[in-house]
Amino acid sequence: MPLAVFVLGLSVFALGTSEFMITGLLPGMAADLGVGIPDAGLLISAFAIGMVVGAPLLAIGTLRLPRRRTLLVLLGVFVVAHVVGALADGYAVLFATRVVAALACAGFWAVAAATTIALVPVDRRGRAMAVLVGGLTVANIAGVPAGTFLGQHAGWRTAFWAVAAVTLLAVAGVAALVPETTGDAVSVRGELRLYRRGRVWLALGVIALCQAMIFAAFSYLAPLLTETDGLPEAWVPGVLALFGVGALLGISAGGRLADRRPFASLYGCLALALAALLVLALSTDPLVAVAAVLVFGVAGFGANPALNVRTYQVAGDAPILVGASTTAAFNVGNTIGPWLGGVAIDAGLGFPSVAWTGLALGAATLAALTVAVVVQRNDDREPVTV
Repeated sequence: MPLAVFVLGLSVFALGTSEFMITGLLPGMAADLGVGIPDAGLLISAFAIGMVVGAPLLAIGTLRLPRRRTLLVLLGVFVVAHVVGALADGYAVLFATRVVAALACAGFWAVAAATTIALVPVDRRGRAMAVLVGGLTVANIAGVPAGTFLGQHAGWRTAFWAVAAVTLLAVAGVAALVPETTGDAVSVRGELRLYRRGRVWLALGVIALCQAMIFAAFSYLAPLLTETDGLPEAWVPGVLALFGVGALLGISAGGRLADRRPFASLYGCLALALAALLVLALSTDPLVAVAAVLVFGVAGFGANPALNVRTYQVAGDAPILVGASTTAAFNVGNTIGPWLGGVAIDAGLGFPSVAWTGLALGAATLAALTVAVVVQRNDDREPVTV
């Protein structure tokens, strides 16, 4: 595996820490900003909205630009957004900085995914994308718990400063180790033909539903565990780290299976995720809930490589826009999931309702995935392996 792929994965660590650390910071941020938990949860959706809008637009806008230089500019914008966010004196300003940071993150993901795919043979795309997305698992193991710890002991703003510092390290790594490439040979019109393919939209829909299933529950894990299961607040960073350990295990296994049996990998991960969500919905025992969080991490991130590989399989020759569209689909789920979880909480259904919401979204994911299998089986040009 080229060293540049690992460098990009390490860069994603900084981006992923920012995206996911809000989960552990929700109670403190809500109290400091004078808003409710569901409103604070919308900061997660704000980031996701920026990713959804930014990924395709920035992918097209940077299509012919030197990729390393583009990555560096986007990381720089990400740093500035976190500095402003750390200094924000109100919810509205912080919300805006989350959108700006997400736009930079979206552009980085699109260009980094295209760079990663270009650096490896076709039969190693799953493993390469697992390395890239592996930055998110490291973020969940180390970055998110560290951000939660900082938030609990030094205030949530300290966590934002820490992300800015780590991102500066990523800037140095990309500048030194990622080769400069361009997209001169890529046709904008050819890329846009991606959206004429029905199976692409179906693959993106599966991604969005699967991610919504995960984030409906994950976004509110801290209050769910402390308020419903009686877990001490001091344990939350450790439990989030455990989720990250599960994510690392899942993505390692998923990366190996994705290239050979993407549908089997997805069905297995969905089954595990639904089982974990059912336990979280019904349990009031903290140890049982913590075990379910571990399994949920394995399942949620284990599906990720197969979701990515599947989209590239059906996309044809659109290396930039398919990466951006995949990123956008993931973040459609990241937007819908926290919003639906917040709706359930606001309706007075209690924190366990976010797990029930995840179960409903998981059932929808299974239905969409089954449709994708049927469609592919009916296509004689591409035999399916389940």
